[in-house]
Amino acid sequence: MLTLAHLQQRRSRRWLFGLTLLLLVTLLISLCAGDQWIPPGEWLSAKGQLFIWQIRLPRTLAVVLVGAALALSGAIMQALFENPLAEPGLLGVSNGAGVGLIAAVLLGKGVLPGWALGLCAILGALLITFILLRFARRHLSTSRLLLAGVALGIICSALMTWAVYFSTSFDLRQLMYWMMGGFGGVDWQQLWLMIALLPVLCWVCLQSQPLNLLALGEVSARQLGLPLWLWRKLLVVATGWLVGVSVALAGAIGFIGLVIPHILRLCGLSDHRVLLPACMLAGASALLGADIIARLALSAAELPIGVVTATLGAPVFIWLLLRSRGRG
Repeated sequence: MLTLAHLQQRRSRRWLFGLTLLLLVTLLISLCAGDQWIPPGEWLSAKGQLFIWQIRLPRTLAVVLVGAALALSGAIMQALFENPLAEPGLLGVSNGAGVGLIAAVLLGKGVLPGWALGLCAILGALLITFILLRFARRHLSTSRLLLAGVALGIICSALMTWAVYFSTSFDLRQLMYWMMGGFGGVDWQQLWLMIALLPVLCWVCLQSQPLNLLALGEVSARQLGLPLWLWRKLLVVATGWLVGVSVALAGAIGFIGLVIPHILRLCGLSDHRVLLPACMLAGASALLGADIIARLALSAAELPIGVVTATLGAPVFIWLLLRSRGRG
C-alpha cells in the first residue's frame, strides 16, 4: 500500500515530467515558427543555418532563461515576504534596472554598445538591492522591508517618467520599446548575459530547505534555527541579480513572476524541492508561448512581449486578487 509521501512524490514527478514535455514542445515551436516555418529536417540547410542557428536559437535561449529567472524570483519573494501576490517588480529592483538602462541611453547619446547598456541595467538593479540590504541590516520586519521596496520602486518609476520627457525622439523610441519588453534585438552578442543567469539559477534551485522554512513564517523559521537575516540578504541579492540581468536582456516584463508560482502553489506544489524546478520549467514555457504570440500575431511587425504577458496575465492577476480576498 502506497503511503501519502509516495503518492506525493509520484504526483510531483508527473508534474515535472509534464512541464518538461511542455517546455520541449514550446522550444520546438519557437525554433520552427517565424516569417517562414522551418521544420527540424531543414535546420542544417543554408536557410536553417541563418534563421535557426543565428537568429532564432539565441532568442529562444534568452526567452527560456529570462522566463525561468522571473518565475524563480517570484517564488523566492512569495516565500520571503509571506505574500502570494509578491513578484519581482515589488521590491523596486526591476525599476532600478530600468533607471540604470535609461541613464545609459540618455548619457551615452546612442553610442554605447549593447553590453554597456546591459551592464548599466545590472548595476541599477544591484544598487537598489544594496539599498534594501541597508534597510535589512536595521532588522526591519518583512512587511517594512516590503514597503521600503515599494517606495524605492515608485521613486525609480518617477525618474523614468522624467527621463521620457527630457529625451530626444530617437531615445524616446528606444525607451518606450524597452518599457514594453522584447527579445527582438537579442543575438549571440548577449550570450554573456545568458551565462550570467545560469549560476544564480542553479544556486537558487538548491535552496529549497531554507525557503521551506521561510514559508512557515519568520517566527517558525527562527525557532527552527534558520539565520533569518543572513538568508534574507542572500535571497534579496539573488533576486536583484536575476531581475537585473533579465531586464538587461529583454526590458520590463510583468506577470510571469507573479502568476506562475502562485498557480503552481494552487495546484498543490507547495514544497520548494518541487516548486523551484517547476517554476523554472513553467516560467520558461509561459514566456516562450508569449514570445511566439508576439512574433506571429502581426504580419508586418512584432508585438512587445510585455504587452502580451500583461494582456494574458492581468485577468489572471484579478482572479488571484478576488480569490485571495474571498479567502480573507
